[in-house]
Amino acid sequence: MRSFVVPLLLLALPFMEIAGFVVVGSKIGVLATLGLVVLSIFLGLFLLRVQGFGLIQRIRAETAAGRTPGRELVHGFMLVFAAFLLIVPGFITDIIGLLLFIPAVRDIGWRLVKDRMVVVKPGAQRSSRSGATHTKDKVIELDPEEFSRKPDPNSPWNPKR
Repeated sequence: MRSFVVPLLLLALPFMEIAGFVVVGSKIGVLATLGLVVLSIFLGLFLLRVQGFGLIQRIRAETAAGRTPGRELVHGFMLVFAAFLLIVPGFITDIIGLLLFIPAVRDIGWRLVKDRMVVVKPGAQRSSRSGATHTKDKVIELDPEEFSRKPDPNSPWNPKR
């Protein structure tokens, strides 16, 4: 049942946004409604810039401390998505976008995805389910006879064939 809820909401969203424009436009007027749409675009860009710089500094601090900045990366994705929602015209997407700019709301999103997310640092060891550790980078050595750049005469892509 849950598999068709998201596509259904995505199909219904434009109709809900149009209804929102009609309702707001009838209450405050067309020019004021257009002004709110333009204001939301600038607000999204401004909030992305202000909160984005702070987020970049937190990512740097986590990396400098030797910790993986998983939470900060998810928050960064949510900030970019929130700015996109504010740039898209519509009041429902604006409300969702503004909610995503609130750090407490992003923390709720982080709690929902943190158990499903795996961040692997380069050169780090990861453990398998059995508890044994394996290095991520495995080196395969080739002899010169095993690797060459000469064209294969039997290849169907050979133009001389």
